[in-house]
Amino acid sequence: MSQDHCIYIVDDDASVRRSLKFLLDTERLPSQAFESGDDFLKEAGSLTPGCVLLDIRMPGRDGLEVQSVLKERGLAFPVIVVTGHGDIGLAVRAMKAGAVDFLEKPYRREDLLDALMHGRNRLEDGEQVKQKATEARLRLNALTPREREVMDGLANGHPNKTIAFDLGISARTVEVHRANLMEKLDARSLADALRVAFAAQGSD
Repeated sequence: MSQDHCIYIVDDDASVRRSLKFLLDTERLPSQAFESGDDFLKEAGSLTPGCVLLDIRMPGRDGLEVQSVLKERGLAFPVIVVTGHGDIGLAVRAMKAGAVDFLEKPYRREDLLDALMHGRNRLEDGEQVKQKATEARLRLNALTPREREVMDGLANGHPNKTIAFDLGISARTVEVHRANLMEKLDARSLADALRVAFAAQGSD
């Protein structure tokens, strides 16, 4: 990540803010921490461009609301949402609204740095959105109709069992289709697959 890009940590947990700040310091990445979404939004208009590590659940404005306000104000901060276990549905909503990536606690250092790399690319390569959309559509075209249906279910934040019920197939069959589509999309995680799906709509 460029030394010019600051990383903004928005989390109400002081221990999380400290640990993230320490990790980013060891990577020589400039960062600034905020204990609430409201505190961050008060200063957002005067901050230099950078990625936002945004906790999805906070007192006051939650992560989705903060993301919405940034969009309303036209502030192009790439957002990486941080979720707890069971908040995948919220993460999907955030990505539909334009978030670059999501991290599920507990996450690995490598996952964090990968997400920040995606954020840097959003900052530096915004003009390539149309090209990425075309490439993503080509990758999705390689999926079978059933794999596309499973992908649509995942993009709507549905678990395997719900997708299976909606499509009238077994959960095991959904798992097989999910594994196949992940391979075809060269996706290592659900977030990778969602990025392709949303990029095809011109949102990544």
